[in-house]
Amino acid sequence: MKELDGYDIPDLNPTVDGSCGGDPAAAADAANRGWWTCGGHTRDTDIVACPDKLTWGVSFDDGPSPYTRVLLNYLEEKDISATFFVVGSRVIERPALLIEEYMAGHEISSLTTLTNEQVVAELGWTRKAIKTVLGVTPTTMRPPYGDIDDRVRAISLAMGMVPIMWTRTPDGGKFDTNDWRVAGGIVNGTESFSTFEQILSNATALDTGFIVLQHDLFEITVDLAVGYTLDYALNHQPKFNLKAIGECQGFPTGNLYLETNQNTTFPYPNTTSTGIDTDGDGTVDTKSGDGGSTAISSNNNTTGAGFVNTAPVLASFVLVGAALLSSLL
Repeated sequence: MKELDGYDIPDLNPTVDGSCGGDPAAAADAANRGWWTCGGHTRDTDIVACPDKLTWGVSFDDGPSPYTRVLLNYLEEKDISATFFVVGSRVIERPALLIEEYMAGHEISSLTTLTNEQVVAELGWTRKAIKTVLGVTPTTMRPPYGDIDDRVRAISLAMGMVPIMWTRTPDGGKFDTNDWRVAGGIVNGTESFSTFEQILSNATALDTGFIVLQHDLFEITVDLAVGYTLDYALNHQPKFNLKAIGECQGFPTGNLYLETNQNTTFPYPNTTSTGIDTDGDGTVDTKSGDGGSTAISSNNNTTGAGFVNTAPVLASFVLVGAALLSSLL
């Protein structure tokens, strides 16, 4: 929680259940609170698409699972890099799979929601699990269900993680394959694949690239990916370029992890503690570009490498977001 000190976290109540219908009052105020679920409202700091047309930022959520290795084998065979948004408890359960993802060159990120304390806890514990297994701390995250508003966004940025969403069309259509609905028995595989075909059709009309929601948690979602959606995209005309999300943004690989990040403004600089307390013991463990060797107190005001010696309030992050992301190039 100390990482939030000095930042203006919007005073917004958690939504009732993360749905528009479940919280009419929050839904009516969706534009003001920047609520993505209701109306697709984003801020400049959100990553929502790949800049280059016909480029798919490939990602998979909620693993690692017993079926992730099947996906990894396929990605290796096709020479495709992807971004994996992992869940902390599953990282602890299957650390070897996370190591395999990382060593194969895939990008690792993390997930969140709820009260301020719960958001910090979920982000913090997932971050700690990744750091324990890989020795690196991700600088990106994805909120479960895409349920993010200015409060969750501000907490994420204060903790050094930039939100990555998935693409929406101007008329509100979501680039969601609904593969998770197949696992839940709500739709069948044919219906999910039909949704994906429509996504690629919509993608060809965009002036930018795109990001699609898929999962590696269930056997059926992995089977859909390696047996249908990825092959379909690879053989599509016009041809799509499949890349990990950080790669499609043009981010240097090192900037995706705090220990190797050499950029002075990515992620949003936390100058209150000049770094990150990954272990949660009250002292800074990691700051930008130090290889994880930081051994200073969180009360030390010395400016760390890769951070700016200023203390901007987070309420203004939407104004600097475009410069923040473009500065990576």
